[in-house]
Amino acid sequence: MSVIVPARNEADNLKVLVREIQSALSATAHEILIVDDGSDDHTADVLRDLKSDVAGLRHIRHEIPAGQSAAVRSGLLNARGDLILTIDGDGENDPAYFPAMIDKITEAGPGTALIAGQRLGRKASFSKRLASTLANRVRSAFLGDGVRDSGCGLKCLRRSVFLDLPYFDGWHRYLPALVLREGYGIDVIDVVDRQRRHGVSKYGIFDRALVGILDLCGVWWLRRRRRRVPTISEITLED
Repeated sequence: MSVIVPARNEADNLKVLVREIQSALSATAHEILIVDDGSDDHTADVLRDLKSDVAGLRHIRHEIPAGQSAAVRSGLLNARGDLILTIDGDGENDPAYFPAMIDKITEAGPGTALIAGQRLGRKASFSKRLASTLANRVRSAFLGDGVRDSGCGLKCLRRSVFLDLPYFDGWHRYLPALVLREGYGIDVIDVVDRQRRHGVSKYGIFDRALVGILDLCGVWWLRRRRRRVPTISEITLED
């Protein structure tokens, strides 16, 4: 298992989150990739201190901030595991759900490539919850991906499928639709949201609105342009 944690200026949250991930996956061989998206706090010092007793902890760094999607992708490209787990670095996602997600994707078999968390009891402000609800309803209606909450950072994916997905900034919010486009199944698991312990959110309510509309149209176009996924097999040629 490879756990990818995109984080920017989340040093104090990472102190706790890395330990929680280690505990949640204590029965499973895993690595933890903190993808430091150009942080200018003491993230490097925190990870250096944790490294001595957290096996498999790795620090992947962007020299300048490139955004959450780029951070997830950098983690993916550097990951060594066949199964990828993602979680936000702010501590609002609970890694205690990881074992259930792993069990769910294992039981589903290779035809299912994504287990997505769906948040319950969000601790964000009313305005942010309202904006998120409206955005998710529009996205779900437009794309028909059957997912109530595509913005949750908790996800479990097969790396081989992950590598095939078309990349663009903002792509992490459309993973269910993009996985369905490749002909694979998806499933969901309800997760309880938590309060952020330290710091503030790195984005506002409306700063992604226009970009989100363009992304939504782009993903709709991508799905429309691949209406059938071929089943591939090799025929043995006999003499």
